[in-house]
Amino acid sequence: MIGVGGLALAVGMMALTYAAAPFYSAFCRATGYEGTPQQVTTNTDAEGHRVLRVGFDANVAPGLNWRLEPEVESIKVQTGKTVTVFFRVRNLSDKPTDGHATYNVMPEVSGGYFDKISCFCFSTQHLGPHESAEWPVVFFLDPALEKDPSMARVDSITLSYTMFAPPAEKPLAGGSADRAGPAG
Repeated sequence: MIGVGGLALAVGMMALTYAAAPFYSAFCRATGYEGTPQQVTTNTDAEGHRVLRVGFDANVAPGLNWRLEPEVESIKVQTGKTVTVFFRVRNLSDKPTDGHATYNVMPEVSGGYFDKISCFCFSTQHLGPHESAEWPVVFFLDPALEKDPSMARVDSITLSYTMFAPPAEKPLAGGSADRAGPAG
């Protein structure tokens, strides 16, 4: 009985481990926790009065032979105003490749007020060999930040991206390669 219970516990813990990452990611997107910007479909059209500097940072993780850079280093953004900025990307390899961006904003307290309407980071991107592209990011700063005492001294926000290659797919155990048997 202990063996069955232990096995059930191990399977349950593995299931929780796999489920934790998507749940945590959804929680961060919904709340802005740990500097995660909000994903929205439209602007509220409410204009605020504060103007903040928004800086842009772009990185590419090892394993993805791309170059990613913002077209501008920073801009001034009035709360409530919808803004579009562009990031230039180039596949430096001779092969078609996919990439996916992770993102956050600093300081972390600003994540709940940084609302992205459209972003290349919402899905995996594909580039052909040596292909270049310009990717837009459409966002606004929620005017509600003006009422948050923790945002009173914040005058600069940095939006940061890191592009990663998707994880390599591994063949499933027991797949057709396992059943093929020895050659000859």
